[in-house]
Amino acid sequence: MDSNAIIAIAAAVAVAFSTIFPALGQGLTSKAAMESIARQPDAAKEIRSTLIISLALMEALTIYGLLIAFMLVAKIA
Repeated sequence: MDSNAIIAIAAAVAVAFSTIFPALGQGLTSKAAMESIARQPDAAKEIRSTLIISLALMEALTIYGLLIAFMLVAKIA
């Protein structure tokens, strides 16, 4: 295996891991927020705003993984 193939595999792994795990975290977080809103509807506004902020921070991890993959692919070209 040459170095270009290893870099390509590393880019694929970076995208895969940075997509799968934040997606699982977002699903669990959304589930917990919906359960919290169902238990306490009066606090829905605060829970929703906290949920949106936390989802945005988790999505940033995915963007960082994509950025690292672009940087790795740029080394091949």
